Amino acid sequence: MNSILNISTYKFVPLPDAAVLRELLLQRATALHLKGTILLAEEGINLFLAGPQWYVRGFIAQLHGDARFADIAPKESWSATQPFKKMLVKVKREIIRMDHPTIRPSLGRAPAVTAATVKRWLDQGHDDIGRPVVTLDTRNDYEVDAGTFDGAIDWRLTKFTEFPQAVRSHLAELEDKTVVSFCTGGIRCEKAAILMHELGLPHVYQLEGGILKYFEEVGGAHYHGGCFVFDERRAVDAQLKAAPELVNPGSAGF
Repeated sequence: MNSILNISTYKFVPLPDAAVLRELLLQRATALHLKGTILLAEEGINLFLAGPQWYVRGFIAQLHGDARFADIAPKESWSATQPFKKMLVKVKREIIRMDHPTIRPSLGRAPAVTAATVKRWLDQGHDDIGRPVVTLDTRNDYEVDAGTFDGAIDWRLTKFTEFPQAVRSHLAELEDKTVVSFCTGGIRCEKAAILMHELGLPHVYQLEGGILKYFEEVGGAHYHGGCFVFDERRAVDAQLKAAPELVNPGSAGF
């Protein structure tokens, strides 16, 4: 029986009190017997938590009490066992490291596109005005190896800080296309899409909610393999069920 609720969510919002929040959120999560990781930075919050559903939902209800997090809507999946070993709350320089300080999503997002729209575009082979569509995987190489969209652009990144130079090297290949930037849950592709707009690419969108939201809303259409996740499940399939067999045992991180 899958009795453990797994959630992931993030939000780019100024958090000058990140250090104070760390103590508060650690106390709340520990009191509710949750495990996982919460990252805090001046630019926002990124969290992965798991536990019995009432405890997880109670934590999110408390989080919603802070106006800055009132609209957070986590992505959910279920597992039979707890996929995390401990509860960690950390303050970092960035909640997803890009080393590109001009990229500040809290000041304005790049355009986003829903899972249903991406599926429709891939079904028809072009966007709604006939422009060719490409999907751009912004994740690290070992994550891509667990599964990705059919024909996705993969620059074999070993860390996200390599993305800015990679996109500069391939700008000409993307100029006449509609680019859908995607990642696990949305956080990397959000920063990536903003950077590509800054570099002059006009037709770039981020996949709203990333691969996990795509699986939730439209299943595995146009996608092969699973989605790498950073817990003991290793990967989830298009039904958001644990699928560790989809991960190469030699992949980084294990």
